[in-house]
Amino acid sequence: MEPLTIAQMAHRLNEQRENWLNPPTWAERVPEVVPGYPDRIIPKPGREKELKAQTLTNLYNQRPTWLDSAHKALDAAVAAAYGWEDYRSEMPDEEILGRLLALNLERSQA
Repeated sequence: MEPLTIAQMAHRLNEQRENWLNPPTWAERVPEVVPGYPDRIIPKPGREKELKAQTLTNLYNQRPTWLDSAHKALDAAVAAAYGWEDYRSEMPDEEILGRLLALNLERSQA
């Protein structure tokens, strides 16, 4: 089985977040009349207050396991695209930023 691409992992993360933000049991999607605009989210009767509380800030403050796992999977896909076979999710930010800086400098000199 082929590993998922960055785009596929990002799509999966966005889909999971969207389902948390606007659960189908609480909200209805109404197609926007203007082409190119996203659907309108309409709360189902009696769910207005609950839906209003479903924000990205609240989601990331809660940081449920599924969200953390989705971000780790996306990070791993990005690291694989860079060819970092030794990447691990516990890698310090300083290590990652150092590698990105080195790669940027290398490419800017080419």
